[in-house]
Amino acid sequence: MNAQTEKFLIDGPAGKIEVALDRTDAADKAPRGIALVAHPHPLFGGTMDNKVAQTLARTFVQLGYTTYRSNFRGVGQTAGEHDNGIGEQDDLLALIDHMRAQPGQEDVPLVLAGFSFGTFVLSHVAKRLVESGKSIERMVFAGTAASRWEVAPVPESTLVIHGEVDETVPISSVYDWARPQELPVVVIPGGEHFFHRKLHVLKRIIVDAWR
Repeated sequence: MNAQTEKFLIDGPAGKIEVALDRTDAADKAPRGIALVAHPHPLFGGTMDNKVAQTLARTFVQLGYTTYRSNFRGVGQTAGEHDNGIGEQDDLLALIDHMRAQPGQEDVPLVLAGFSFGTFVLSHVAKRLVESGKSIERMVFAGTAASRWEVAPVPESTLVIHGEVDETVPISSVYDWARPQELPVVVIPGGEHFFHRKLHVLKRIIVDAWR
């Protein structure tokens, strides 16, 4: 993402997981928390360097979070093969364990942010975390993949952002997913699935929500 991005490998359930870490520039104060960003579908070119995933990461670094991204199975240097979001959940939980094991990060707030397929995976990761008694500060879903996968219900504090003219995931499907949860959906007028020329709006919505 930038010259300060650290890339490394950690052990996961199916082998090595490639991770990117971005830290805040504020050396005079402790990070606000830790954030994990999940990327779009790997079989359609999704990686942790996807422009929406990078925008989410940059946004949370700006907000003061130590931010992690990882490649899903079979992408980059991450071992294994695509597992339809099941093994990917296990990998993200392993990464969260790694994040929590770092000095000073044991009990800090955790944010989960996903784009497209990443929202599906994170919805189930969040469910498993909550069921095991672990807390999440908040979640951000961009381009929620509600028409393509079974996205689990999410906490009511989740910030859901969608493009008005998303050609991959029709906004009507996101409404159908959000309606039973009474979950608000923030719509970016003219926005499509990859938020082309709207990434600055996506970032602004998140920053404003954290004020």
